[in-house]
Parts: sequence; structure tokens; C-alpha cells
Amino acid sequence: MESLLDQLDKEHGPAAVGAVPVVLPVALDQTYDYLVPEGGPATAVRPGTFVLVPFGPQRRIGVVWDRAVGEGKPVDRKKMKTIDCLLDVPPLPDLSLRFAEWIARYTLSPLGMVVRMMMSAQSVFEPASPRFGVRYVAEAADPARMTTARQRVLDVACDGLIRMKSALAEEAGCSSGVIDGLVASGNLVEVAIPERKPARLDCRHLANTFTEDQGRAVETLRAAADAGNFSVSLLDGVTGSGKTEVYFEAVARTLEQGRQALIMLPEIALTSQFMNRFAARFGGAPVEWHSALSPADRGRTWKWVAQGDARVVVGARSALFLPYPDLGLIVVDEEHDQGYKQDDRVHYQARDMSVVRGSLGSFPVVLASATPSIESHVNARTGRYRQVALPGRYSGAELPEITGIDLRAEQPDRGRWLAPPLVAAVEETLGKGQQSLLFLNRRGYAPLTLCRACGHRIECPQCSAWLVEHRFRNRLNCHHCGFALPVPEKCAKCGEEGGLVACGPGVERVAEEVAERFPQARVALLSSDLIPSLIEMRQVIKSIENHEADIIIGTQIVAKGHHFPDLALVGVVDGDLGLAQGADPRAGERTFQLLHQVTGRAGRAYSGGRGLVQTYNPEHPVMQAIISGDRESFLEQEIHVRQRGLLPPYGRLVAMIISSRDKGLAENAARDIARRAPYSERIQVLGPAEAPLAIIRGRHRWRLLVKASRELDIQGYIRAWMEVVGPIKGDVRLSIDIDPYSFL
Repeated sequence: MESLLDQLDKEHGPAAVGAVPVVLPVALDQTYDYLVPEGGPATAVRPGTFVLVPFGPQRRIGVVWDRAVGEGKPVDRKKMKTIDCLLDVPPLPDLSLRFAEWIARYTLSPLGMVVRMMMSAQSVFEPASPRFGVRYVAEAADPARMTTARQRVLDVACDGLIRMKSALAEEAGCSSGVIDGLVASGNLVEVAIPERKPARLDCRHLANTFTEDQGRAVETLRAAADAGNFSVSLLDGVTGSGKTEVYFEAVARTLEQGRQALIMLPEIALTSQFMNRFAARFGGAPVEWHSALSPADRGRTWKWVAQGDARVVVGARSALFLPYPDLGLIVVDEEHDQGYKQDDRVHYQARDMSVVRGSLGSFPVVLASATPSIESHVNARTGRYRQVALPGRYSGAELPEITGIDLRAEQPDRGRWLAPPLVAAVEETLGKGQQSLLFLNRRGYAPLTLCRACGHRIECPQCSAWLVEHRFRNRLNCHHCGFALPVPEKCAKCGEEGGLVACGPGVERVAEEVAERFPQARVALLSSDLIPSLIEMRQVIKSIENHEADIIIGTQIVAKGHHFPDLALVGVVDGDLGLAQGADPRAGERTFQLLHQVTGRAGRAYSGGRGLVQTYNPEHPVMQAIISGDRESFLEQEIHVRQRGLLPPYGRLVAMIISSRDKGLAENAARDIARRAPYSERIQVLGPAEAPLAIIRGRHRWRLLVKASRELDIQGYIRAWMEVVGPIKGDVRLSIDIDPYSFL
């Protein structure tokens, strides 16, 4: 392979000899030239290599790039700094470099910040520390002083397995000092623990039986994998139709070709069921990638992927940026989920970037959902995506019967939140020995606390938002910045004691009502703030699968792909909740997707499942579509609205957030930026206007929204605009979000 130095010599001539461009993981959109150390192997300095370089007063890890990026000033060779050393880390593949550049151009983000996402496993760049354990020495004589604790340790260790000292002590029920004593006596010996390896996967471990519809879908996806070129397939199947088992066959075909596969899930940390189904199909577990992994596990996984040892990765959106040397398939499960959109630093939509990654690498992409996004649905309708339909459930069971409860006519009892028809349905389900699910997409006990005497509402001091009461913890929390305080005993404004009252329901309040109405029922409460640990959450989900709970109460966590065989009834406590966000053009679509997904948990293993949706507006198109099950008419209406309003996917949107700790400074900066917008008859600049969430973390926020038709180069327009604006100085921050999903 031609070295980078040779390439640069050809492109730039003698002036570039001995220097290479390096991208640093900072908010800069350019490379910096560094000299290669004298006497070092030039061939080792290839594109994608990780290097340690001086940068200002610091030393930073960077990535050698294959060309210069940005408009950096020419640097005299005499003033160039030299690379400190090359790191013994697998280099980024060439496709990762192209992918990073594409995302940076599309999202208008600094290239360095995109590269930073590809370096998210910091332990990879640190010296590996060997791990030691202990092993039983069979030929050793008994210790001079044998105690019951020592005997327990020897009884456990006599199987000859290598164990960590802490693990052996825990298993034997003793202290680590007992282990040290047995090491000193020669009955145990310290040995290095071999490096872990990913599980071996067998494509033929289990042969599934498919229905006729599933069989056609399997053949379509296998053909896409065999074609060896870029394609996008939309696997559109009702809840419980077996989408997972179908796309597993595409994964199997990819593994047979010797290539890697990536399966993205919106809630990877919760999907113990998925892992079990994967292991049943392939005889081993996939490699996981999500935020709950320890730093050591993240580093190990990163290396496995880079070396090609990880054949299948199951991960959250960030798994898209791992250094795959031979990626041959991406599956985006629950492709409609909002969790695929990142709204921090680099604003990207992982579903869309998966399609880009497949296009750059010339391999197939599968998008799977029971409620596809409008964008994917339109792409399938126009032929850009191949639609693969699964119209029926694998079990043969009918889809649940959905009924609306008009809260205007059937109001809950005073101080209660469950309407009489829903209460009666839960009682009936309990009598049959089946499970019920009560869904409310609101954490905590109540969304608002106010004073009965003066009407004072307790707000976050750093955000324009009410504090949410979490009664189980006796705290008031802000869900935007994390601010918390104990529930006060008296009003801070008028001093009235005992006058504070909780307004509105959260899942904790529903759980309180359920405990009062059904004291004999076993209740499981699923909320991310109540069960923060991954292990605990998986244990709770496992207990629900085993019917150790009669009534499940949960937030949107319960709507994401879980299969509870005994679940017969789903009750939606507040079906209108998502429709209250009038500023969000996707509010109707999101509400439909969420309600359809959660009601689809009912009756998956057998017929007779029911869904009850409490609503104050049963005439709303979303409610009509959910109750009637007529998804197509809802999609037609939603598409018509989008088309007429030139909204995605028929138009382009860019959100610009201008913020500062000073309200006047933020407003003036926003107005100044708006005035500098280049004129165009085909592009609308709306605003500036104060954001619906006007203050977050003490920063005042103003919004601009740029709207254009699909075919226009909106990124080019924004770049030209920012050149006129110039550098943003002082306390003012400007955030640009291409294809925004949040309108708050």
C-alpha cells in the first residue's frame, strides 16, 4: 500500500514532504500539519492512524487524515511540530474517514467533533493493564491451619477455573484476606486472566419456521444481502409479526459472507429479550454497545470491532461510529423512534445516517417498524426504498381491539385518574389471571406543584419549566437540567404551611391509585428514574415475563419491543398528552406511533387482547386512527398536511438556537443574525422568536427556523449566511440543527 507521505508528495510537491495532516477531536473544522518523527517508519503513518501530538500547551490524540481539510494558514516547515508517537491502536478504516466528512458537511458540524464520536472508547488509547486471577493448585498440601472459610474457598476453587479474587471470595462467602492467605500457603496461585473474546456465532444454529408472508420477506432480505450493493428495505410489519426473526435471516446471510452486521435499537440497555432471542438463533450473544457499558468494556468492544472479531454488534445510535473494517449490513429496529436523533454537539439522525453509511459502503440497510416514520413511508411509496410487508401476527392472534374512553362523558372519580370502564377492565383481567398494562408517558408523581393559598407554582430556578414531584424520593426535579430539591413544607412565596398540592398525574400517582383500588395485585412500575440500573431494569422485565406482576405501570419504556405473553389489556391513561405540543409538526405522528406501539403489546400470544385509550378528544384524527386501526387513512392525511406545508419529507428545515445567560444579549444576537440572512425567494427565514422552553440551564434561548424545498442546497445557504455573520463572540452560542426533531 502506498504510504501517505508518497500520496502527499504527489499532491503537494516537495513542500509537504515529511508532514501529514491530523484531525484533532475538538470543535475545529480543519486539519493541522505535523512532521513525522525522524527514523520512524513512514509506511506506518497511513490515513486513519491514531497519533499523539502537541496541541498548544497540551498533548492530544489525533487521527492522521488522507488530505488537508479546511482553510488553515500555511505554516513554515521550521515551525511545524512533530508527532510525539504513533499509538498501537487499530486505525480507522478509509470508509470511516469518508463517513465522518459526509456527516460534518451535512450537519454543518466541525469535523473534529465527528471524529470525537469515533474515539468514544477512551480506554482503547490507554496502556492495557493485565488482569490477574487465582487458580487451585491440586498438588499442594493442605494449609498448616485449615479453617472453615479456607475449606469453603478450596471447595469452590477445586474445579480448576480461574477466578478474580473478589469473585472467589464472594462465591465462598469470605473476605479477600482468606484468599491472600491461601495464595501465601501455595494452595492458590495467581495467574494472568486470558483476554476475553466475543462469542462464536453459528448461522445454522437454529432453523426457524416461517409463515407464508414471513417466508417472502425472508427471501427478499436475503436477496438484498446477496446482491452486494446498496439498497434500503422497509420491513413494515404489525406488532408481533416476527420482524426480528425475519431480519435475523439477513444477518445470517451477511455472516455467511464473512462480513459484519450492525443492529441498532433505541433502548439497547433494556432489551434482554432481544439478546435471548439472538442467542437462541445464533448460539451466542452479540457484542453490545451502549452507555451502560463500563469504560473497560467499551474499549474492549471498540477493539473487537476494529479487528473484525465482533461479527454482530447490537447497539444504540452511537454504534454507527465504531470502526467497522468490513460492515455488510445495518438493521435499524423501531426506525421511527425519536431516540435515534441526537440533539447534543453533533445533531444527527442515526436512521438517516445509517442509509448514508450503507450508500458509502455499498451494502444493504433494513429499516424495521410497525409504525414507520412518514419519511420512510414516503420513500417506500416513491420506490426509493423497497417495502417488505408483514400484515399478520406470527402467533395467528388477532390485533387487539382498541376502544376509546371519552373522559368528558365518563370522568374518573374525584382525585382519581382511571375512568370507570378502565377500572372495570383491569378487574376483569385480574379475574382471568392475566396481566394489565397502564401506560402514561410522564415520570414522577405529578408534573406541577402549586400553593392552594396564593397560586404560586414551583418552577426550576434555571429553566422555564415546572418542577416535577417525585414522591417516592420526596423530591422536586427538573427534567431538563437535573436541578432537585426536597419537597418543601410551606410555600416559598406566601409562607402558607400545608398548602402545597400536587396537580396532574405521573406514573407514581397512577401506582398509588392502583395500590388503593387493587391491594391484592402485584404491581411492577417501569420508569427510568426509579430503576436507573441496567441489571435491575432487566430483572424487572424478566419478572414481568414470568408473570410475577399482575399490573404493569410504565412510561414509554414499555412501548419499545417488549413481548409479555400474558399481557391481555393495555390502558392508556392520557392519550392526548403528546398532542399538546402544538409547535411540533410531528406531534400527531409521534402520538400515533407511541399509542399504536403500546396498545400493540396486548394479546401477542393469543387472541382477545384489548386496548383502552382515555381521551378528552376522541374526534381527533390520531384517536380515530388508533381506535379504528385505519393506519393508512391517517398516513394519507398526515402526508397531505406535510406536502401542503412543505414540511419533511417534502421540504427541508433547519433550526437555529441562539442562547446567552443575558436575555437581552440573546435577543439582540438573534435579531442581528436574522438581519444578515441572504435573500432568497425560495427560502423562508422564520423568527427570531423566543423558544417554547425560553430558559434552559440558565441560558435564554431564541429560535430561527429556516424552511426550503427539498431540492435546494440548504447547507450551502447556511454556510453563506454564517460567513456574513462571522465568528460568534462572548457569551452567545449558536446551535444549528439540520432536520430538527425538537421544537422546544
